[in-house]
Amino acid sequence: MTLGGVRRGGVSGTLVGVSRDSPHPGLGRWLYYAFGGALPEQYHDWVFTDLTGPDWRLREAGRIMLFAVVPVTAILLLPGALEIRIMAASIVVLGPLFVGLAYGDELRDRRLRQHGMMPPQGPDPD
Repeated sequence: MTLGGVRRGGVSGTLVGVSRDSPHPGLGRWLYYAFGGALPEQYHDWVFTDLTGPDWRLREAGRIMLFAVVPVTAILLLPGALEIRIMAASIVVLGPLFVGLAYGDELRDRRLRQHGMMPPQGPDPD
């Protein structure tokens, strides 16, 4: 049985495997995905691999950091001493970085459910 491109096996519904040959979304779709949008079903294998593969925590933290790009850019362009602007921008970066690293599991599970997939059970390999 398949669920959002993820093959599920047996009565228990454990994950069996995912094709690594799935298409990568273009830049526009990836940005939509990075800001919380759901991708079409043709990308579900890629989404599953992205959210469960090696270094998924770093990718999740990186996507969260995208939310800081606009405010950090605005802060750095303000008039004033460069040291103060850099310090203010670094404080703005710390918020999303903390959220991305501290709540990565919950954010990943929400994204998987958003795409119609069950989050992995058990301890993370990384």
